[in-house]
Amino acid sequence: MSYNIFVYTDNVVVMNKEYLEAILEIIRTGHWITDSVSKELKEFDIYEPQFNVLRILRGAKGNPISVNTILEKMIQRSSNVTRIVDKLAAKGLVERTLCSQDRRKMDIIITDEGLELLKKLDTKVDNFHKPMLNNLSTEEAITLKKLIKKLKGE
Repeated sequence: MSYNIFVYTDNVVVMNKEYLEAILEIIRTGHWITDSVSKELKEFDIYEPQFNVLRILRGAKGNPISVNTILEKMIQRSSNVTRIVDKLAAKGLVERTLCSQDRRKMDIIITDEGLELLKKLDTKVDNFHKPMLNNLSTEEAITLKKLIKKLKGE
């Protein structure tokens, strides 16, 4: 087994080379998927984080949700969720109203226009994933998911 040594301030950390390479592949793959999805959606002037917010709002099934709830459910948590919602609202894809229980908060809901666009976006994203579906068997996909959850301690 080979090890790399990385020095952080006064501490010496020894890590398995294969572990580090696996982590780098996970990071690269995550960025590649995010970037590729954004490229697919570019023609609609929508980027992956906006797509993610629209999907979260659709999942609320017509119930308004707060920016904090959106943030909690995002795949990649972003400190600029408010800006993302503002851009989607400017396009008429979401609506914001003052929360009836807490006037400091805004309730966000997806519009019919947002739902219609989301159907088109879903098709683009599905078409992006289709060529890769045959790259892993069902069993391999299940194993990969288990290994990633194991890595996270879940």
